Amino acid sequence: MKRIVTFESRHAKTMADLIRVRGYEPVTAPSMREVPLESNSEALAFGERLFAGGVDILLLLTGVGTRTLVEALQTKYPRERILDGLKKTKIVCRGPKPVRALNEMGVPFEAAVPEPNTWRQVLETFDKLKDRLPVQGRRVAVQEYGASNPDLLEGLKERGAELIVVPVYRWALPEDTRLLEEAVRQIVDRKVDAALFTTSIQIDHALAVAARTRLEAKFKKALGRLVIGSIGPDCSETLRSHGLRVDFEASPPKMGVLVEMLAKRLG
Repeated sequence: MKRIVTFESRHAKTMADLIRVRGYEPVTAPSMREVPLESNSEALAFGERLFAGGVDILLLLTGVGTRTLVEALQTKYPRERILDGLKKTKIVCRGPKPVRALNEMGVPFEAAVPEPNTWRQVLETFDKLKDRLPVQGRRVAVQEYGASNPDLLEGLKERGAELIVVPVYRWALPEDTRLLEEAVRQIVDRKVDAALFTTSIQIDHALAVAARTRLEAKFKKALGRLVIGSIGPDCSETLRSHGLRVDFEASPPKMGVLVEMLAKRLG
């Protein structure tokens, strides 16, 4: 019997039932839990620094993270004050999604990082802007959403930046990650035939757990041997951004359709 990993949390039972009806064995690995916005303590601390003039440059890495950062700050501060603070700060965006988020808010930005928007292009952008936007001795806030990027942070430190890391999130890892860790190990040990992803955060969290257990490289290599299904374009984009192949994408983006397409793929 083929074994299918699902990282679904809120609808874990429904997804497992859909897989089971098709004659496969589900491997359920809940990967997320919801976190109240007001619990984003790092975001609120960033707000205090922002309003006190303690941020010289803000690097926005994701559109979702940009919106979540503002929403988290709104649990404590008026929106007008937040946007005013952002408008007074030099902002660099990693690609079009943070740019789109800022445009929606009417907040200008200093520069946008060109494709493929990796940490290398971020550092190259700062190097090109070093006369107009130097990071040496500057307080640089980095908005993170999902897994941290040590190469990016180290590169900014090497250029003399005083880093302020601002992780923001709506979703955190489960308090008990044993099922997720076991799923990672089973994938690495080739005990699974396919993996289904229904949100981008599931991908980030699975990779984070793999990294925490020192299996990230083996995990990504093992995923390359599986059939991988994605719920939709955003999820597919995240998979590809991590160098992972997407074998099929649900259309319309529903769990039932995703499992139906899996069945057609596996035969």
